Amino acid sequence: MATVPLRGLLAGAVLLAGAVWIAAHPAALPSIAPATASAPPREATGVDDPASLAARLIAAARSQEGVTTLYDPAYVALAYPGGDVPRDRGVCTDVVVRAYRDAFGLDLQKLVHEDMARAFSAYPRRWGLAAPDAHIDHRRVPNLQTFFTRHGVSLPVTADPADYAPGDLVTQTVDGRLPHVAIVTGLRSLDGARPLVVHNIGRGTRLDDTLFAFPLTGHFRYGPPARPPSKG
Repeated sequence: MATVPLRGLLAGAVLLAGAVWIAAHPAALPSIAPATASAPPREATGVDDPASLAARLIAAARSQEGVTTLYDPAYVALAYPGGDVPRDRGVCTDVVVRAYRDAFGLDLQKLVHEDMARAFSAYPRRWGLAAPDAHIDHRRVPNLQTFFTRHGVSLPVTADPADYAPGDLVTQTVDGRLPHVAIVTGLRSLDGARPLVVHNIGRGTRLDDTLFAFPLTGHFRYGPPARPPSKG
């Protein structure tokens, strides 16, 4: 019978804690307007302007709604590169990883693994690993925070909704100990005061009014490299 490495068991235990908390605290998640209030995804224009890139990222994330219906924190031995768990399940980081793959062809599994191989000491050591693990590293919020800080733009964490643009990434701490990540959209809360986020916090990929529901720990903007100007 196949065995799961100890580090896989530890990773699964940490992810499972998030699922257990969500199941025990359903009232902690604010309700929002039905998803029918959403705008249809915009088609890619082929122009690398920030609004177009953000629209593509959000559309790729929202395409997971109704597809990813389960929160499943199990440690899984993944293919590399391009590895994924079945699309009907996953955790918060899987929403982000899939969105970047689908929108831009950027494989965060590969990018994070390569960066950790180059600069392992720059990444959190809380899991007791002595080397990168391509099966799980990109599925850990603290590792994504480190990667986006090193290769994207780390923006101030504020309490002003206007500071959070469509396509931004935010990290949070749920219940004082569980790291979480979400993608900011251009859709608004029922009162119009806040942008909604798309994420998986325990009930599959969905829109929620949770930008300020939990303490924010990071605010990032990360996109594909700019295309060289066309010759002509």
